[in-house]
Amino acid sequence: MHDTGTVTPAPAPRTEPQRTDAAPDQHARRFGLPVATALVTGNIIGGGIFLLPASVAPYGTVSLVAFAVLTAGAIALALVFGRLAERDPRTGGPYVYARAAFGDFAGFLAAWAYWITTWVSNAALAVAAVGYLDVLIPVNDHRWTACLAALVIQWLPALSNFAGTRYVGAVQLVSTVLKFAPLLLVAVGGLFFFDPDNLGPFHPGGGSALGAVSASAAILLFSYLGVESAAVSAGEVRDPRRNVGRATVIGTLGAAFVYLLGTFSVFGTVAHDRLVTSAAPFSDAVNAMFGGSWGGWAVALAALVSMTGCLNGWTLLSAQTPYAAARDGLFPAAFTRKRRGVPTTGVGVTVVLASLLTVYNYTAGSARVFEILVLVTTFTATVPYLLATAAQLYHLARGEQVHRARLVRDAVLAALAFAFSLWLVAGAGYAAVYQGVLFLFAGVPVYAWLAARRQRATG
Repeated sequence: MHDTGTVTPAPAPRTEPQRTDAAPDQHARRFGLPVATALVTGNIIGGGIFLLPASVAPYGTVSLVAFAVLTAGAIALALVFGRLAERDPRTGGPYVYARAAFGDFAGFLAAWAYWITTWVSNAALAVAAVGYLDVLIPVNDHRWTACLAALVIQWLPALSNFAGTRYVGAVQLVSTVLKFAPLLLVAVGGLFFFDPDNLGPFHPGGGSALGAVSASAAILLFSYLGVESAAVSAGEVRDPRRNVGRATVIGTLGAAFVYLLGTFSVFGTVAHDRLVTSAAPFSDAVNAMFGGSWGGWAVALAALVSMTGCLNGWTLLSAQTPYAAARDGLFPAAFTRKRRGVPTTGVGVTVVLASLLTVYNYTAGSARVFEILVLVTTFTATVPYLLATAAQLYHLARGEQVHRARLVRDAVLAALAFAFSLWLVAGAGYAAVYQGVLFLFAGVPVYAWLAARRQRATG
């Protein structure tokens, strides 16, 4: 049942009208529940799960505890986004919710931080994909060969987006179905080859176990980015008040099941000392299960399909939030340009920035490119999450609820989601917060310039 209360947005210089596309065409098509669910699941299950077992292996099996806690927090976030989408089913997700509750500047910060998250995570996904491509074709032997491969992997989904939302949805649905085959093979099949001796120590680093849980959760958050996918693209979803919430919860629960079981199986089939240095842990798991290299080769191919599909969806999301903000005058007007249902300027700018970041990281020669990029996105992703959950708390505090039982339940979920997001900021570490704050505050002059232009135009 939908709320019968009304929402009173904070005053803003400009109010976004209800979405109307200028001219529908055969390439622009609204997503139904299956495609919206595939968008959520596909964006969550991307490159993250295929590389993260190796990334958190140094923390020991305590990281499995972090995964369980993270799953509960992700589900809480999914439920909060579903409730917010019932109130305001427009394209933009966290940006729309933050602006409606707290005004332009909060909306801008949410949009800016989310935009940074999308293109930095695209660079991280491409780097992860190169590790699996190397199983098929040796590309990691030379740094610049690996860099070129990462760039190609980023640009192919961008070209799919330029073709229109009709093709974005088709690619997303097919890639989501294909990616489940190797994941379920390892997640379920690995239980029959499970060896407890492969698990390694529970907490090898010493010190506080809680600190290890927080640190590993900060890396693992990357694997759950995308829980807001349906909300961000709500304007492209049919019957969004009903379908956005359903797609978000179903997609998150499906991803959580595969994540937890898959990571546990990889830990139990690949020796801990080998897993710590693995560039393709799921391929190593299949090779350990069946022997030889054919299984690892097949998983690597499926992982590439999965990551390409994930980049396909994330590239669309990277353009949707700037598009919504630009319609309100909070991003440059060029981001409002659309072709075949896709904000083309946002797609183009995003893929260029992600490419430059990829080249920079390979130039720097860091052996931990993926982990560095992941931790930066951990911080920037929590900014729109915090603002969105705060917006839900704001609406609930105003009494915008009829049934007391639902009011209490929604308040508890929003409080848990807010506390969970704040905990992740702490777990990201000083370096990630430092770099993330620099990225975030770099947008303040942009906001000041655009706000001044709006004042001159209305004055």
